[in-house]
Amino acid sequence: MPWIAGQQLQNSKYVIEQVLGQGGFGITYKALQVGLNRPVVIKTPKEDPNHDPEYDKYVEQFIREGQILARLSQDPHPHIVGVIDLFRENSIPCLVMEFVEGENLFDAVTRRGALPEAEILPCICQMAEALMIVHKAGLVHRDAHPKNIMLRRNSKAVLIDFGIAKQVIPSANTSNNKHGHEAFAPYEQIVSGSREPTVDVYCLAATLYYAVTGQRPTTSLARKLNDAPLIAPKQHNRAISERLNQAILKGMALEAKDRPQSMQAWLTILKTPKVPPPPPVEPVNGQEVVRPEIQLKPEPTLGKSVTKSPRIIPLPPVEPVHRQKVVRPEIQWKPEPTLGKSVTKSPKIIPWSWLIVVLFCHPLIGYSLAVSNAPFWAVAVAVAAVMAVVAVAVTLAATLGVTWVMAVGVVAGVVWAGAWAWFLVLTGEKLQKSFSAFHTFLILAGISNLGLGLGWLLGKVFAH
Repeated sequence: MPWIAGQQLQNSKYVIEQVLGQGGFGITYKALQVGLNRPVVIKTPKEDPNHDPEYDKYVEQFIREGQILARLSQDPHPHIVGVIDLFRENSIPCLVMEFVEGENLFDAVTRRGALPEAEILPCICQMAEALMIVHKAGLVHRDAHPKNIMLRRNSKAVLIDFGIAKQVIPSANTSNNKHGHEAFAPYEQIVSGSREPTVDVYCLAATLYYAVTGQRPTTSLARKLNDAPLIAPKQHNRAISERLNQAILKGMALEAKDRPQSMQAWLTILKTPKVPPPPPVEPVNGQEVVRPEIQLKPEPTLGKSVTKSPRIIPLPPVEPVHRQKVVRPEIQWKPEPTLGKSVTKSPKIIPWSWLIVVLFCHPLIGYSLAVSNAPFWAVAVAVAAVMAVVAVAVTLAATLGVTWVMAVGVVAGVVWAGAWAWFLVLTGEKLQKSFSAFHTFLILAGISNLGLGLGWLLGKVFAH
């Protein structure tokens, strides 16, 4: 018969306050540790009203596993409930554990509905890490369902209510059947009482399913016996990532051999981020930065052969220094003229009227020099002046035009020399519209000196 509120244990060291729950084998109480004035949890096996011949063996197993949990508590784990004491009260073994304040995961989902992935995922990872410690100690929790996961106010989760006696008691008496937790238990646990770590993998994956969808998953028995489908969690909640969706489905594989064979293997799948898309191309001064490709290799697994997704470790950004792909500017090529085809060229315009005037101006200068009986050196100076003025017409017309005016004024003394020089400059500008500077120089120099020579000869012939 369960103890009632006010029942004193261990000479008033503990006082029972209420029954928290009971299963086929054990009872869990909330009590007060009087000396420290703090709440605690006391777990005991039920009395044996049916005189089960295996009862004593169950009790011995209960004590041994309580001692194992007590050793784990010597190095407290933040996500595993701590063991405080182990004693007997009227031959009934009692395991005293800390009382964890907060709301259990089941009540949180009932109150709020499906929880955001970013909020619940860290808590589930904490539970997986806690179960890894439990498995290393040779235990299997076998009851890591939402009601046994407490959520503290600091976003930390704690695994409570270790179903210690369930390690050895018949499956028909487990709390999975008594409290309707079949949705979180694999069929091999319900049917044959399996104690493999894959049981906890299934249970925790099913708990995560419930947390992110707000729906209980299809029971493993219905899937095994009736071929009932397991609806993918992403069909209930489109907001969850495909990575989380696949991790849940792998952890809830119907057959134990198809699940990750250890909690660490499943945690690796759960934490492995999806491979990100290639980073966008960063233009740097006309260059395209190419990030180096990363080849990923799966980590080796100790013990059993386990197929694991590769662990992907994000690398820091690679500075675009060592490997760069130069983007050359596109060049618009113009087709070259093809032989045999008609090619349109701009016609060259020759200022004939201007050239004729230039041709007739220079004979006048030559004639004037001949009539004035200027010496030969004056003629040479005039020719040089003509060449200078021609060069001016191509480059600095105005300045060198004045030079020609001075030369002609000294040699010939004609009053219209300045006007003629400017006329020559304008003629040069007309020619440069169709000819290069060099060709313009040759045309003006040839015409000017030809006219000057003709004028000199005419002056010598008719003046004498």
